[in-house]
Order: sequence, then C-alpha cells, then structure tokens
Amino acid sequence: MIPTEYLDDDAVRPDAKVATAPLSITEPGTHLVLARRMTLGITIVPFLGFLLGMWLLWGGISGLDLGLLVGLYSLSILGVTVGYHRMLTHRAFDAPAPVRIALAIAGSLAVEGSVIRWVADHRRHHMFTDRAGDPHSPHLVEGEGLRATLRGLYHAHIGWFFVEDTTRVERFAPDLLKDPGLVRVSALFPLWTVISFALAPAIAFAVTGSLHDALTALVWGSLVRIFLHHHVTWSINSICHFYGKRPYESDDYSTNNWLMSLISFGEGWHNNHHAFPNSAYHGLEWWQVDIAGGAIRLMRVLHLARNIHQPSARQLALKAVPAERR
Repeated sequence: MIPTEYLDDDAVRPDAKVATAPLSITEPGTHLVLARRMTLGITIVPFLGFLLGMWLLWGGISGLDLGLLVGLYSLSILGVTVGYHRMLTHRAFDAPAPVRIALAIAGSLAVEGSVIRWVADHRRHHMFTDRAGDPHSPHLVEGEGLRATLRGLYHAHIGWFFVEDTTRVERFAPDLLKDPGLVRVSALFPLWTVISFALAPAIAFAVTGSLHDALTALVWGSLVRIFLHHHVTWSINSICHFYGKRPYESDDYSTNNWLMSLISFGEGWHNNHHAFPNSAYHGLEWWQVDIAGGAIRLMRVLHLARNIHQPSARQLALKAVPAERR
C-alpha cells in the first residue's frame, strides 16, 4: 500500500510517518552493475561538459546557447518540481491525463531517473526522513566532526546513487504502476535521455544550419544544463537537510534555504515542504519565491490543474516555531 500521507487529503498529519522497518530490495547482480554504470556515465558526462563550458565561457556565450540553457533548464526543472514531485509524489494537485503525461516527459528530460522510480524513492525519503530507511539523508553516517559531516553530505548529494540498495517500486508507487500512460513514459526513460541530450543541438542546427552552433548548444543546452539540474536537485537532499532555517515543526532536519529556492524554482523552501508535504505551494509567505507554485497557479487559471492542496492559516499556526528557535 501507499504510505498513508499520500492517500490522505489533509495537509497536516502528525501520525503520517509510519515507524516500520526500512523497505528495500537488492536487485540482481547483472542489472545492478549495469544500472550503476549508467548512473556513473550520466553523472560524469555532464560534469565533463560543464568543465568544457567553463573553458568556452572565456570566449563568451551566444544568445542562442544562453536561451537554450535557460529555456530547457526551466522546462526540465518544472517537469520535476511540478510533475514528478508535487503532482505525482505528493498528490498536491491533479491534472488531466495529457497534462500528467506532458509533465512526466518534461521531468524525464532532467535525466534524474524514470518517473515511477523517482517517485518511489522520494516517497520512501518522506516515510523515513532522516531515519534508517531514508535513501539520501545526510544524518545517518556514524561518527562526529567534520569528516562525518562531509561523508553525510556526500552520501545525501550523490553517494546514495551507488549504494547497492534500491526502493521497492511496488510498495511505494503502486498507484503509478496502475496508470498505463505513466508506465509507458517510465519505460521509455532511455529514449527521453537521448532526446534530452539531442534536443538543444537539434534546435540550434535547425535555426542556424551550423554544425559549430550545434556543438556549442550540446555543451550549454544539454551537458551544462543537466549538470546544473542534477546538482540543484541533489543539493535539496544535502544542503536543505543541513543548512537554513526551520520555521515549522517537522520530524526531521529539513530546512528552508532562500538561495536554493531561487535556483530550484521553489524546492529550497524544504522545511515548509516537510511540514506540509502535500501542499502544492512550497513558498508559504508572500516573499518566498516559488516559481513552481506560480506555474501551478497559472495552470489552475487555465483549467490544467485541479484539487489543489495548501495548508490553512490554522494549520500553519499550529506548526509554527517561535522566532527565537528558528
């Protein structure tokens, strides 16, 4: 069954976290080795592209490359934050089937994993946040001092990808496994990965007819974009469970980090999110920039989003932490 916090419409469930043993399986050896090699490649190649981009930056960046970088980054990060995370993982809102599919494909362009696998991992994170069973908490490394802290941050940021332990999709995302459209999108993740790398150079070549422009677009619109998106997302796992403010009570170490909120389109208001996991809006104050929340508001106006959840003023007050303790 899905953890109760993903079935209940109430934004505040003090008993939502179920204290059970970690639920995971170890995949067969051949499949695991292949998956780890693919993960390593998807991690290293954008990094090399980022280094190349920094070298090319000395000569400047064209308007086309910058536009592709910003445009495709915005598309893929909204696919993850609005689609993968708020809509599918937490059921913070619903949308018509074509919109759900479109957001799942857009999220797949971030190359962070297939949609159903991503959702299962994140639901497991919420069920066991910063406790045994959390796949990417920075607080589970034994020991004290700087070395233990750095090991914990490394594990939360990227190290958890290489641990021989995977989330049981059948346990954490059975609702998505019943959706034929999402199952197909998830199964086609290798195709979306290829498209994600090829889209920017294809657009550049179509616009200019220049192979040189296509190659620089590959660097900026594909490799650098994916590198930045990966590390922004992973920083929510690491930095936003370590550094920042905690204005709301939650049974974990989640924090709000305003800088991360800007580059992650609102995900950096992470304590807000863990306090109210099925809120469609992570920025709960007028001054908390939440671009993904703004996108959901626009979708509501266009009748592309429905059943949108957000905490009431009373719910916010019940979980508010006194200013001197934040």
